[in-house]
Amino acid sequence: MSPNPFSRLAPFIQEYIYRKQWDTLREAQVDACRVLFDTPNHLLIASGTASGKTEAAFFPALTELYERPSSSVGILYIGPLKALINDQFERIRELLREGEVPVWHWHGDVSQAEKTKLMKKPSGVLQITPESLEGLLMNRPNAIPALFQDLRYVIIDEVHAFMGADRGIQVLSQLTRIERMASCSPRRIGLSATLSDYETAAGWLAAGTRYPVEVVSPQGGRKLRLSVEHFSFPDARDEKQAEQLEHAHKAYYDFVYDHTHLKKALVFTNSRSDAELTTLELRRIAAKRQQPDVFHVHHGSISALLREETEAALRSGPGPAVAAATLTLELGIDLGELERVIQLGAPYSCSSFVQRLGRSGRRGQTSEMLFLCPEEEDEEAQLPARMPWTLLRAIAVIELYVRDKWVEPLTLREKPIGLLYHQTMSILKSMGEAEPADLARAVLTLPAFRGIDPDEYRIFLNYLLQTDHIQRTDEGPLIIGLTGERIVNNFRFYAVFKDDEEHVVYNGSEEIGSITTVPPPGYCFSLAGKLWKVEEVDTKHKALYVKSAKGKVDTLWLGAGGDVHTRVVHKMREVLADSTLYPYLAPGAVNRLERARRLARESGLLKSVVIPAGGDSMFVLPWAGSKQFRTLERLLKHNLADRLALRSIVPMEPYYMVVAGKTDASHLMDEILSELSQCEVSGSATLLDLDEAPYLGKYDEFVAPELVRTAFAVDGLDVEGLAEVLKER
Repeated sequence: MSPNPFSRLAPFIQEYIYRKQWDTLREAQVDACRVLFDTPNHLLIASGTASGKTEAAFFPALTELYERPSSSVGILYIGPLKALINDQFERIRELLREGEVPVWHWHGDVSQAEKTKLMKKPSGVLQITPESLEGLLMNRPNAIPALFQDLRYVIIDEVHAFMGADRGIQVLSQLTRIERMASCSPRRIGLSATLSDYETAAGWLAAGTRYPVEVVSPQGGRKLRLSVEHFSFPDARDEKQAEQLEHAHKAYYDFVYDHTHLKKALVFTNSRSDAELTTLELRRIAAKRQQPDVFHVHHGSISALLREETEAALRSGPGPAVAAATLTLELGIDLGELERVIQLGAPYSCSSFVQRLGRSGRRGQTSEMLFLCPEEEDEEAQLPARMPWTLLRAIAVIELYVRDKWVEPLTLREKPIGLLYHQTMSILKSMGEAEPADLARAVLTLPAFRGIDPDEYRIFLNYLLQTDHIQRTDEGPLIIGLTGERIVNNFRFYAVFKDDEEHVVYNGSEEIGSITTVPPPGYCFSLAGKLWKVEEVDTKHKALYVKSAKGKVDTLWLGAGGDVHTRVVHKMREVLADSTLYPYLAPGAVNRLERARRLARESGLLKSVVIPAGGDSMFVLPWAGSKQFRTLERLLKHNLADRLALRSIVPMEPYYMVVAGKTDASHLMDEILSELSQCEVSGSATLLDLDEAPYLGKYDEFVAPELVRTAFAVDGLDVEGLAEVLKER
């Protein structure tokens, strides 16, 4: 193929490129045309944010649909978020304005009338979430052949958001089911800005198909402007310290305000509560200074209308606009020319860092990201608690990505038994009834369940029969039982991720969002960056009626931080042990790092895994990732606590534990290594009681406990990884 495939694109796409005044196609777009025009292979496009990945996938795929119209939906686009679907719908609709190829989107906020139009005349491009696709497969199985019989391409956006997660297993299962039900063999195209492990990603994308995956990964350099600042919040033990703490909080939020209020900027937080509190504080500062309120908040519990207002203000609003956001704005929604990204705290992963960094500096501009690392400092706290863990993590993720170009590798679950339940029930619902052997064949041949053997599936089905999730008819086939009907017929069944039941919050007739923890009438809370007072709680309809207020703020969502990879924690230890001065550290961060390094040297914190803490207490610092840390915690509590008379084990995941008991540091370390060696021989199951079956996913509770136990031992623990980490120390 010629170096420039422009002439092979459909006329309406050429016209679109002229309208956009593009001088040339980007590298990813040229390479994607080569693969899709001249080979039968699948395609993985791994390139930075705003590198033209979406167009790279759609230009050649739409050209084929233009030249040879499909007799059903021709392109199926699967996105992880409704907001991303909506964003891409508008982008593709503009592209297709002259192309006579219809584009549809399908999720909970799309009208039934639009969905009916598609069902009557399936064609063009369908953009959908995995949850809505599950609903189609379950509830309209007879419509699947007509919908997808001539499906040519499946585009999976933000593949890193699916791979290694339950939703990724769901998506792969859905694609195989569509291919079987509609007798089609679409090519798959994966899009991602954060992948580094191309081999695993390509294997995931091609699972269950006969063609290989070609990877397109242009190495375009990105200009970066990074800065890391540290803020210390002193412990308030007396009136003077309380005053100092108040000044510290004011300085922190003033800093955020001064660096955003005149710009289009994103302020990323690691929790919904922090996003709310930050927006509230920034609005208070604006009011006090008598300056415009340009502040918004964006997370999964805000109403769709308010989220869309925030996106519009950032993308096309006339003036400054600032949004405090969680991962809902981390993925590829086009927010236009953002001038600055601020991260409060540090991302838990390099993958998240890359996504957030890519929100600014689009279309060749410099990517600018400012980390603010707040820390509650207490000079009288235990030794490990005096380490600036957030600052160290910020430096670690920057160094690993910027210097080493490293992003967390993908891990695929061997025994996803919760998803086994979900897909078994979904398939049985769509079939109506099935012989046990036919159901086993339909489920166990899905790519994700190759690690489940027939004997395990027999145990699995027998347990569902005993618990009435499925029933056997007098004639012999299996149908969904009464207990199973209650699960499957609830709209929450479409989603495989855990979602807390929430109450919808209304101010009059306006929907503001939703909360999981419901305060009683008369109490105040924050939502959408404003304060509200509860007037009425409608428990039956799960609704909350509020009015505007001025009062205290409550945290109304439960949730923990993300998992941290072992290599990130290793890098944190290196940063602490090293003497390198990082050019992106602001003076306050430099000073705090130097103090931490001095304390680590003087205390011997880095010399061994277990160090004395005074009295009969010890600190255990494995310098391991979250999964390995939890494995060590279980080994201590389950296997060693009684034998060594350990009276308490307090984890501060994933950094350290405080262990107290009648042993010393050297003996405890020897016992840990000895027990680990035995577990490596006998397997991770020795870390579980015989009647213990911890859950890893949303549907594990419906599965036979012995299978849950096996799955947890395989996918929830990492004895080998922990042994490798500790032996290095």
